[in-house]
Amino acid sequence: MMREFWIGALYAVFAALIGVAALLWYGLGMPGRSYVGPLPEATGEENDLAARLRRHVEAIASEPHNIGHFANLEKAAQYIERTLAEQGYRVLSQSYDVAQLTVRNLEVAIDPQEDGPAMRTIVIGAHYDSFLDAPGANDNGSGAAAALELARLLNDLRPRRTRLLLAWFTNEEPPYFQTDDMGSFHYARRLAERKEPVVAMISLETIGFFSDDVGTQSYPAPFGAVFPNRANFVAFVGMPGSRALVREVMALFRRETDFPSIGGVAPGVIPGIAWSDHWSFAEHGFQAMMITDTAVFRYPHYHKPSDTPDKVNYDRLARLTKGIERVLRNMAE
Repeated sequence: MMREFWIGALYAVFAALIGVAALLWYGLGMPGRSYVGPLPEATGEENDLAARLRRHVEAIASEPHNIGHFANLEKAAQYIERTLAEQGYRVLSQSYDVAQLTVRNLEVAIDPQEDGPAMRTIVIGAHYDSFLDAPGANDNGSGAAAALELARLLNDLRPRRTRLLLAWFTNEEPPYFQTDDMGSFHYARRLAERKEPVVAMISLETIGFFSDDVGTQSYPAPFGAVFPNRANFVAFVGMPGSRALVREVMALFRRETDFPSIGGVAPGVIPGIAWSDHWSFAEHGFQAMMITDTAVFRYPHYHKPSDTPDKVNYDRLARLTKGIERVLRNMAE
């Protein structure tokens, strides 16, 4: 009897280990390899791009800008709108009322050369509001600025059957986070209502802080046992229903760009996994993911008044933005 008990127990342990291994493979098994080593010297284009990104972050996120600082929120929206117009885009404004104020998302489109049943839509977006009294330079002036530069860099793109939508969302931060008044929730709902064929949504969320020092990166359990403790990488994150998208984006990024990266999918209940605008799109049935520097898990100024433009690493943000441009070109073309 004891022999049978121990044999059964061993089988149970073995099955559990196989189950854990399968879950880790499913969640964290990503294609390609992360870049390792010193970053290559910046190109002239990347140096120019870093200066442009700095100007955008300073214009959008030098002061708190949200419902509680509404004049600054509208000032940020006007800057985004004006910059896109200067790039030659027609800017669409999606307004809605909250707290007796009118707030708005902004959108530009790169339309396909052809129309037809095989047409598909890729959305890339970032929220431009900040948390309470934080200027929000990294969270999320960095993402909003990168989206502005992606619009400029992709202005020559003429995909055959893919529509690319670039969007800037309001009200991502609490108290509107993961509510119907979140800007991206309004935006995703409208796309779902008009049956827009969205095949991918990529959220740019807090992407400008990096460190090569040991011990600068933390994680929600159990990821600290798997990933590095230097905050020098960018993370590609999604929920299980978007695994195919995360794998596609990571493969393209790692193939095209010399920049350290990690990624995977996990349930949204794990802290950080669903903490951005991709949540809204997943709620409406779209594949959606986030590109992030991991925010609170490395950034000491997260949601603080000290989140100012001088904290952003514009050189690495430029390298990352160029990498995302290459990903989008591959996906669209």
